Amino acid sequence: MTPLPSAQQLRYLITLAELRHFGRAAQACAVTQSTLSAGILALERQLDVQLLDRNVGKRVVFTPIGDEVAARARFALDSLQAVQDVADASRAPMSGLLRIGVIPTIGPFVVPGLVARLRRQFPQIRVSVNEDVTGNVLDKLALGRLDLALLAMPCPCEGAETFPLWRDEFMLVLPAGHALAQCESIPVGRIAAERMVLLEDGHCLRDQTLALCRQERGWTTTEGEEEFVVTSLHTLIDMVADGLGIALLPRLAVESGILRDLPVVVRPVTGCQAWRTIGLAWRPRSPRAADFRLLAPHIRPPEGKAQGAKNGPEGRESRDFSGPRG
Repeated sequence: MTPLPSAQQLRYLITLAELRHFGRAAQACAVTQSTLSAGILALERQLDVQLLDRNVGKRVVFTPIGDEVAARARFALDSLQAVQDVADASRAPMSGLLRIGVIPTIGPFVVPGLVARLRRQFPQIRVSVNEDVTGNVLDKLALGRLDLALLAMPCPCEGAETFPLWRDEFMLVLPAGHALAQCESIPVGRIAAERMVLLEDGHCLRDQTLALCRQERGWTTTEGEEEFVVTSLHTLIDMVADGLGIALLPRLAVESGILRDLPVVVRPVTGCQAWRTIGLAWRPRSPRAADFRLLAPHIRPPEGKAQGAKNGPEGRESRDFSGPRG
């Protein structure tokens, strides 16, 4: 009987297929590049097929059969992981390694408190956190590299099971001297006429900001027209503080103190459903789904934060953060 490929060989192949770079794939697998290369060669000999096209210089190019084998290897490795997960869940619920993916507009404000609570309540759980943009988190979840994702919805999470946690209201952040700063609240129609500072492509907050503007006045923008596209919330806020535009921020971020001592004001947005839903996502039929639902009450904003959606429109408020910049 022909010996089957090992889980390690499959992991090497899958990682190389994802990263298309021997050095980065070796680093991701915590092995040397020569070890990974030898593992791929051994797998080719074992299967008696050529998985990589080695006539294209230094680029990593899979043959058609290589692509098919890599896709089936992902499925096989997911199935092996499910076997281990079933055993772990039956032996000791709420134990073992929990790999959580989280997006940058949630992670800094929720994860520290979450990890501390989980360590107190479930000392048998070992928590690993991976912060990345939405698409990458969902890809890692689908590939079995994450167990659970903490996301802002709506997002393209078709195929995953989702569990809503709370609603996080969007607030408009303006330079202190902006004309709209005199208003107690800002109709959404006024936002679309302003220059927006946006996060770069891949961040769901960018997509949600654009969707909010488009739904009101059909506002559109192209990459060439966007003067200010940034990679982090801190840069976005600094751009607003310097008078270069306005931005939408989740209440979760606003209430964290991220705007403290900056010459900005915060106003609620009216005339639309201006919020996102914070929720969990996991692979369908995950044997740990019951554990994930038990975790849900422990995944929450800091006390008193991001509660605007629970209160509804009457809970909205204006804030003035202007003061000396520190």
